Amino acid sequence: MNVIVIGDGNLGYSLAKSLSTDGGNDVTIIEKNAGMKNNTIESLDVRYIKGNGASARTLIEAGVRDTDLLIAATSGDEMNMVCSLTAKRLGASHTIARIRDPEYADELSQIKEDLGLDLVINPEQAVGGEIAKLLELPPAISVELFAGGRVEMAEIKAAAGMPIVDMPLKEIPQKIGSSILIGAILRGGEVIIPRGEDVILADDTIYIVGHPSMVFRFCAQIGIRVRKIKNVMLAGGGRIGYYLAKALNEIDMSVKIIESRYERCVELAEILPQTLVINGDASDSALLRAENIGDMGGFVSVTDKDEENLMTALLAKRNGVPKVVAKMDRAEYADILGDIGIDNLVSTKAVTANYILRFARGLQNAMGNFANTLYKIVGDRAEAIEFSANKSARLLGRPLKDLSLVSGVLVLAIVRKNEIIIPHGNDSIEENDSVILITKGRKLLDLNDILTGEETR
Repeated sequence: MNVIVIGDGNLGYSLAKSLSTDGGNDVTIIEKNAGMKNNTIESLDVRYIKGNGASARTLIEAGVRDTDLLIAATSGDEMNMVCSLTAKRLGASHTIARIRDPEYADELSQIKEDLGLDLVINPEQAVGGEIAKLLELPPAISVELFAGGRVEMAEIKAAAGMPIVDMPLKEIPQKIGSSILIGAILRGGEVIIPRGEDVILADDTIYIVGHPSMVFRFCAQIGIRVRKIKNVMLAGGGRIGYYLAKALNEIDMSVKIIESRYERCVELAEILPQTLVINGDASDSALLRAENIGDMGGFVSVTDKDEENLMTALLAKRNGVPKVVAKMDRAEYADILGDIGIDNLVSTKAVTANYILRFARGLQNAMGNFANTLYKIVGDRAEAIEFSANKSARLLGRPLKDLSLVSGVLVLAIVRKNEIIIPHGNDSIEENDSVILITKGRKLLDLNDILTGEETR
């Protein structure tokens, strides 16, 4: 697939890296700043063009007329719109634009239609949505949704004393009872796609798949305290803080924002009437205590500075907040997550890149079994993918136990209309089903890719 990425900032570089190493993609970067070129060329197998991504001449030089996907990821919303519109008129098959300004938020669907965009991504709104999911299921390290939210994958830490520890996976349905499936296990840096005989050990990170209510119930049954969060304090009233507060208000959580800029506080108070806005420094421990931080069910630090987010998150943990989330865009901080007690780190760059990469992977479909959703999990060492099964799938109507599947692949769930099936050997995939898989070490472009060579003869 031919891909053009406009903008060589953090997001552009991350996308170019993922797309160029994913196999089958020829990536071209367009960037006005020549100083960015050397680092990119040295580390990535990409073509680099210095120029204006809104210029027809530059786009034609980049091969826009034969491009399957163009991603406009510069720092300017209007620039991204112009780049996408120009590319579409020059013959680009699909276009994606990053649009961040909240003033455009309510108009994105119209902008998308008017400009012929295939995908519009608002990074701050996407991050706000990701954090809201984490607060809805407090024990989870991460939460991903499939089939329009009907299937959930939650990342949970197994602890000594839980009834599932030292229990073979095949015994969990009988002894625990919830209709869920363990899709992957992370143990000491090793990713395991489990089978029935595998056993969960203390300190394993496990990925639980099922209907959201079943995942919630399973957590309670294995001894994880699942206490719904009622009130949340946010450090930072920028775009992410705004979108997050709005999302939390919609699910009946009480929100308090601490923001240092007085003018922004006035603005937030007007556009978020259900939210209490405090003008002050969120890193001031005296202010946090005065605002009853110890009574909060959750604390989220989403200022523009990673170091400040880290410090305020630690203060929240010290004051006994049970669920603490911090926005961190520097990848090196992720390695110390487990050592400092912060429950979740969320990266704007990573969330945005994942949204776009899911769309790009869907375009790579070769046989028509479209990949609706893709999540890179376990530190990008495994993927969870949702396919739509159509009549070209060679496994339709056959019990899973009779299929010869490639190694490193597990069928997690089958969604058939309003029914969610946690599959067993006698279950089969039918036409129009949504099929959710997890894979390690394999790139799946099509549902038929899960079959071995013997099956494809």
